[in-house]
Amino acid sequence: MKKQFFDVMIIGSGPAGLNAALVLGRARKKVMVIDEGRPRNAVTHKTHGFLTRDGISPAEFRRIAKEEISVYPSVSFEADTAVSIQGTDGHFEITTEKGNSFSGKKVLFAVGMKDQPLDIPGLHAVYGKSAFVCPYCDGWELRDEQLVIINKGAEVMHFAPVISGWSNRFTICTNGPDELTDAQREELQRHQVPVFDSPIQSIESHEGIVQQVVLEDGTIIPCRGIFFKPELVTGSDLPRDIGCHITETGMVVVDDFGKTSVQGVYSAGDATTRMHQAIAAASMGAIVAAGINNELNAEVWKQND
Repeated sequence: MKKQFFDVMIIGSGPAGLNAALVLGRARKKVMVIDEGRPRNAVTHKTHGFLTRDGISPAEFRRIAKEEISVYPSVSFEADTAVSIQGTDGHFEITTEKGNSFSGKKVLFAVGMKDQPLDIPGLHAVYGKSAFVCPYCDGWELRDEQLVIINKGAEVMHFAPVISGWSNRFTICTNGPDELTDAQREELQRHQVPVFDSPIQSIESHEGIVQQVVLEDGTIIPCRGIFFKPELVTGSDLPRDIGCHITETGMVVVDDFGKTSVQGVYSAGDATTRMHQAIAAASMGAIVAAGINNELNAEVWKQND
């Protein structure tokens, strides 16, 4: 059987990858979407802030998206993990964990980010239930509740005024040295924000709802919700393997249309930005897909001159 050759191979089927597949399918491009089906947001029960889909579960979001994309027969899905990539613009080849091989003209990495292991005892049990990373996604559900913010340094000074729009009843736990300046500590004191730098001994909860945070110095902080800064890495090493420029924080460097430093390779979604929201990722997927499509069409146009 003749091996299939695709216009675009998309690695990842989160909001960015799915919206890109939709746009490219409507542009009559032959697309393969490769994804293992283990999204980072699988720990959450609901996705928020996405117009017409507010409160939908990540699994249901993907089901509806794939159902809509299925109208466009040029888009295919493969439930697998891409493990290697080679080639150059016009002819890339991707090999998967199951031993499959796919070839295509362009590559779009929509690989997102993934969490490093959570090293605070008890945090895993509440993550996605009463402990979250983004107040724009989950702040409404914890409005006016007693919260614990686990963060330190300059990021605390950004996060504190942001979270105050949802609740002014919060305590900061830096889980070790606070990395704050004297001026920053004084600012938090003026706003009556307690700060504890003792390491966290455990997070105690019941059926996923946090009850209290226990520090190593014996301090007990009752709370009903947690916001914390996760340690993230790019969802796949393939962008680095193919030679894409990567920032010190692990993000893929792209231009306004998702072009990486490697000709023919694009990236979109959480792997390219710190704006980790489903609607932002979907928007970027659509924009990058249009850029890819324009490039493909221009190449064919020039061939026919």
